Amino acid sequence: MKAFYEVLEQLYKKVLLGATLENDSHHYIFYLNPAFSDQDCSTTTSLEWTNTFGIQDKHQLSSVKVAPISVAPVRLKSTSQMDVAREVKLLQLTVMEVMITRILSVETEFHAKEKYRDIIKILLESAEVDTKLISMFQNLDKLLSHMAAKCLALLLYFQLKEKIILSNSWITFCQKNLSEYSESDKVIYCLWTHTAVIKEIFKDTCSQKAEILKQFLTPFETIFEVFYNSLFSQHFENCQDTSKIINCLMCFLELLELLVASRIYLKLHFTCQRILFLKPSCVLEVITWPVQTFVKRKVIIFIKKCLLHKVGEDLFCGPVPASMPSDCHLEMDMLALANAVLQAVNLGLLKTLSVHGKPSFFGGDEIQPGCEHISDPDHVILRAVSLVIMKALEIKFQNCISANEMKVDLQRFMSELLTFLKPHLQPSLQLHNPCEWLSRVFIEQDDDMLEAAKVSVSIYLTLTRECEATESLTQEKEMCKHHTHENGYNPHCIFLFFLKNIGFDSTVLLDFLISSETCFLEYFVRYLKLLQKDWDNFFTICKYFDATESKYDINICGCDSSLFQDRSTNQTIPHRLTVLDSHVNACTWVSWDSSAASEPLNQVVMSKETHIMQVHSLSSPQASQSLVDYDSSDDSEVDSTNQCLANSKQTSLHQEAVKKIQDAAETSGDIKELSLDPQSRPLVPKYFNTPFSVNCEAAPNDIVLEVGISYRTVKCFKELQVAIYRLQKKNLFPYNPTALLKLLKYVEVICNKSMSPL
Repeated sequence: MKAFYEVLEQLYKKVLLGATLENDSHHYIFYLNPAFSDQDCSTTTSLEWTNTFGIQDKHQLSSVKVAPISVAPVRLKSTSQMDVAREVKLLQLTVMEVMITRILSVETEFHAKEKYRDIIKILLESAEVDTKLISMFQNLDKLLSHMAAKCLALLLYFQLKEKIILSNSWITFCQKNLSEYSESDKVIYCLWTHTAVIKEIFKDTCSQKAEILKQFLTPFETIFEVFYNSLFSQHFENCQDTSKIINCLMCFLELLELLVASRIYLKLHFTCQRILFLKPSCVLEVITWPVQTFVKRKVIIFIKKCLLHKVGEDLFCGPVPASMPSDCHLEMDMLALANAVLQAVNLGLLKTLSVHGKPSFFGGDEIQPGCEHISDPDHVILRAVSLVIMKALEIKFQNCISANEMKVDLQRFMSELLTFLKPHLQPSLQLHNPCEWLSRVFIEQDDDMLEAAKVSVSIYLTLTRECEATESLTQEKEMCKHHTHENGYNPHCIFLFFLKNIGFDSTVLLDFLISSETCFLEYFVRYLKLLQKDWDNFFTICKYFDATESKYDINICGCDSSLFQDRSTNQTIPHRLTVLDSHVNACTWVSWDSSAASEPLNQVVMSKETHIMQVHSLSSPQASQSLVDYDSSDDSEVDSTNQCLANSKQTSLHQEAVKKIQDAAETSGDIKELSLDPQSRPLVPKYFNTPFSVNCEAAPNDIVLEVGISYRTVKCFKELQVAIYRLQKKNLFPYNPTALLKLLKYVEVICNKSMSPL
C-alpha cells in the first residue's frame, strides 16, 4: 500500500510540472482508478491491496521511472488503514484534476498533453470514473465530496471540449435530484457542478463558447424550471432545516447569474436562461422572507446586475463587443423584470426591508455587555435598492409611455425611495434640494454612483422630450422641470453635487476618464451634450446653489463663505445676486433634439473601447516615470492646480485663470486648433473682473457671487481640457479624445457667450 502511494505521489509531481509520461497509458490508469465506494476504501486491508497490486507494484515502480523532482511532497497524515485509503483517494482526484488542467493549458508541451488526454479518455470510457465520482457525493467526508465535485466538473468540461457525449449517469443523477428537490440532499452538488462547468466555459478564450454551452444545457432545458418553481414555492417560515434552503438558494442564484450572463454575451435562447424574466416575482419575494441579511443582499445585488447588464462580467473572458447588438427579446425580458420590481415596490417591498447591519469587529459581531454601539445601516443594500428602482424606471420609460404616466410613476416611486432612505442618511437631507440624496448614498461606491447619475440623465432626457412633444404652454413645461427637482433626479444638481464632492478637482475627472472601471466616460459625454442644449437651465441652477449657500449658510462650492474682498482696495464686493424665491420659475426652457445624443457619444465611447487596452501600457518603463512627462517648468506649472490653491500668494481667481490660459497657450500652442470661436474670449465676463480671493478666507455670509459654482465648474472643465490635450500630445492618453475635447471646448464657448455683457 505504501509503495502504491509513493508511485502515485511521484506521478503527481510529474504532472504538476507538465512533464511527458513515458509509459503506456494503462499503467497510469492502474493508479488513477479510484475505489468505487467508501466501503471499498474502508474495508480494504493491506492483504487485499497486496493481492490486487501484488507483483505489479514492483513492475510499476520500475516502469514509471520518475526522477527525483524538487516539488513539495504530499505527506501521509496518518498510519491507520482508513486514513491511508482516504489519502490515496484524495491524491488520485488531485492528479486527475491537475492532469485535466494541463490538457486545457496552452503552456503544456504537445506530446505531454496528448498523453494526458489519452489517459483521461480511457478513464472515462473503461473505468467509468464519472460514476465513481458521483458516488462520492454521499460521503460524509466533506473534503472528499468537494474534491469529487471539482474533479467531476473538470471532467465534464473536458468532455464538452473534446465533443464527447456527456455520460447518462451524470444526466440522470441531475434530473432526478433537481426534480425531487424537497427530498434530495444531493441537489447542492448538481447546482455547484453546473456552476463550475459554466464558469470554465466563460473563462475559455475559444470562439466556440456558445456551441459548448448549448451542448451542456440541452439535457436540462426543462428541469431547471421545475427546480425553480419548487425552490421558490417553499414556505421558509415553516421549514425545519432552513440551512438547506439557504445553501440551495445561494448556489442557485449564482447559477442563475451565469445563465443570464450567457444569454447576454453568448446570445443563446434557452428557457432555463429566461426563468428569472418569466417569473421574476418569485425571486423578489425572497427579500420578504425571514432570512439573514446576506441572503437579501445577494438577491438585490443580483437584480441590480441583471438590470445593468453586468451579470458575469468579472468571469467572462475573451473579446466582448463594445456595443452589443440589440436583442428585442432580451429588452422585453428586462422590461418584465423592471415592471416586476416596480410592482413589488408599489406593494410595499421597501417597508418590509430592514437595512440595519450588525457591527463587524475582528473578534466577531457580538457586542460585549456594557459596550454601547449604534450600528450603521447596510449601505450596500441602500445603494443597490436605489439603483434598482432608478434603473427599473429608466427601462420602463424607454418603452413608450406618455409624459403624464412618467410623472405619476416618478412621483410615486421616487418619493417612496426618498422616504425609505431618509431615516438612514445622517445628517438628514437638505430640504431645499432633494437631489443631494444620490451623492450621499453613493459616496463610497464610484461605479454605482456614476451608473445612477447616468440613469438620471436618461430619465431627464426622456421626460423632457415627451413634455416638449405634448405640452405647449411654458408654465406646463416649467412644472415638468420642477418635477425633476422635487423628486431628486435633476441631472444638473446631481452633477454639481458630484463636482462638489471631488472639490472641483479636474485631476479626479481625468482619473475617471482614463479608468475603465466605471461608466464615467459615457455619462460625462451624455451630460456635456445635455449641457450644450440646456445651458440656461444649468446656469439658473448654479445661481440657485449660490443663493442657497448664502441663505442657509451651506458650503456648496467648497470654499469657506466668510468674506470676499478686493485685495487691492480692501473693500467688500457689492452683493450681485438675491436669493431666488422660486428656482424653477427662473428657468428657461430649451428644446432638446433626440438626435443630438448620437455622434460624439458614439465616437468617444467607441474610441475608448477600441483603445482601452493601452491603459495598461502606461505602466511600461517609458511611461512609468510620470503620467505627464513635463518638458519644462512652465508645463508643470499648468497642471499644478492644487499647488496654486495652496500658494500663500494673494493672487485673484480671475488673474489665476487668465494666467493659466496664457501659459497653456504658450506651452501648448497647438491647443488653439480646438477653438470653436475665432475670437479670443475671456473665460470670465468683463463685469466679473473685480478680483476676489482664491482662498475664500474672508467673505460676509450674506454675499454670494454669480461667478461662484458656475465659474468653478467651467474652470474645472478648462483644466481638464488642457490636461487631456497635453496627455494626447505625448501619446499617454489611452484612447482618442478628440470628440471629448470638442465637447469641452464647446461648453466653454457657450459659457463665454452667455456671460458676455449685454
